[in-house]
Amino acid sequence: MDADVVLDLGWGRLVFGQTFPDLRGIVDALRAEESGRRDICIYPRDPHVLVGLAPDELFIDPSYTYRLDLYRYRPRSELIRGVFVRTVTSEVEMELVNDIYARNGMVTGDTTRMWDNHRTRAFTYLVAEDRRTGRIVGTVTGVDHVLAFGDPENGSSLWCLAVHAQNAPPGTGEALVRVLAERYVGRGRSYLDLSVMHDNAGAIALYRKLGFHRVPAVCVKRKNPINTPLFAARPTGLEDVNPYARIIAEEALRRGIRVEVTDPQWGEMRLSVGGRTVLTRESLSEFTTAVAMSRCDDKRVTRRIVERAGVRVPRGVVAGEGDLDAARALLRECGEVVVKPARGEQGRGITVGVTSDQALDRAAVLALQFCPDVLVEELVPGDDLRVVVIDHEVVAAAVRRPAEVVGDGRRPVTELVESTSRRRERATGGESSIPLDATTAEVVAESGYAMDDVPASGERIRVRRTANLHTGGTIEDVTDRLDPAIARAAVTASRAIGIPVTGLDFLVPDVEGPEHVFIEANERPGLANHEPQPTVERFVDLLFPETRRR
Repeated sequence: MDADVVLDLGWGRLVFGQTFPDLRGIVDALRAEESGRRDICIYPRDPHVLVGLAPDELFIDPSYTYRLDLYRYRPRSELIRGVFVRTVTSEVEMELVNDIYARNGMVTGDTTRMWDNHRTRAFTYLVAEDRRTGRIVGTVTGVDHVLAFGDPENGSSLWCLAVHAQNAPPGTGEALVRVLAERYVGRGRSYLDLSVMHDNAGAIALYRKLGFHRVPAVCVKRKNPINTPLFAARPTGLEDVNPYARIIAEEALRRGIRVEVTDPQWGEMRLSVGGRTVLTRESLSEFTTAVAMSRCDDKRVTRRIVERAGVRVPRGVVAGEGDLDAARALLRECGEVVVKPARGEQGRGITVGVTSDQALDRAAVLALQFCPDVLVEELVPGDDLRVVVIDHEVVAAAVRRPAEVVGDGRRPVTELVESTSRRRERATGGESSIPLDATTAEVVAESGYAMDDVPASGERIRVRRTANLHTGGTIEDVTDRLDPAIARAAVTASRAIGIPVTGLDFLVPDVEGPEHVFIEANERPGLANHEPQPTVERFVDLLFPETRRR
């Protein structure tokens, strides 16, 4: 067996503790960790003694090690539907792997290093493709201990299992683990080990289902800013805040910013560095003035300000209860309109695609439940584009699409909606779900189906009209494709409103073209929806520029 084995995986290094005859050599190896990386020492002899050699620098990771004895492994009797697992085929695909890491809050890697590793048989990088879309929705990495350092125990290990929480078909994680295990079964390896956080109940349940069992090996890591949540006391109430606040808290903690949760139900926190404190509610902070917030709150005011700044808005009229004459005239002129409360958020009370006076009346009644004034606008064709602007710079752009389900040839639409909604809830911490209401039934009927019909396998059925994420909409990052004209319009709008952090909604025929129509501005955009773009990092940069990573 080789001695003092350290393998660079791009996001950090694996230090194989059993190969070090002297524990001080492990201390020296972990001290060499690069900034922004996460090194892991696995299988150290006498880990308590190791930590005792540098208690201010090292800690025992609060994780479990699970092992699959490969001679006991049994393949699944039938294939997991909708997923195809294969090896990575190019360095470009390593960037897609990094995207999945970022979406899961993991440290991203050096793609050149990862690709160089993959070109040796000691490393195996697998990805999972969604058979419906061809997109990469999951990844896992394997290390062959025999090829890496001549392991006399004939072992292997699994690292970085990650799936796209919103888009991955059910069973993606299981498919990745099984294919990796079968690769090492084919090589005659004895076992496959992995490390999993002690509180990751979902992953642990999967591993136990596949036959993994706990072994007494532990991991030791260095006390760096990335690892702070693992060795430092967590702020009281942090586990009770929603994902949009939690992701900001995690970034702050990584930078050494003090976090106090002042109201977990409201998502309110107090962030402090030195003697300076900023109060936040998710991405809304004290840096946003009451005037700017009120401009976003009332869609009539937002339209007026942005239009005066030279950004195109759709034709629109304001209507009140019993006063729809102007709205009917606009409907006749445009043929199809959108009806929304003049004030409101999260898509509540909005009706898209109104084409008749009767439908207009119903839509107005719905909107009036949320606000005494109704805004009726022409329906402009195009994709629903959200642009996040922080400190008057575009940080992220994403196309949002209405919720849809995919037929499997076995279940009716109702069950497909329920299962898809459960996945969305799990992926967003309960922030997103698809309502089973009259609107869903109407949209399904427009596609030619009833709720109890069984669609053919692969048939895609839209189930909501609006692309709002709270009602099950999905999101696709298009930051790198955004036309400069749209980016300039977003910055112009943010400056006109006078708001430092905002999510601006446009309708665009093509994100790579200049045409756009401004719809509305959100003073509290969900930053967690835009990974892998650095929205959270830029938000914390704005609040505490002295903690910016150089």
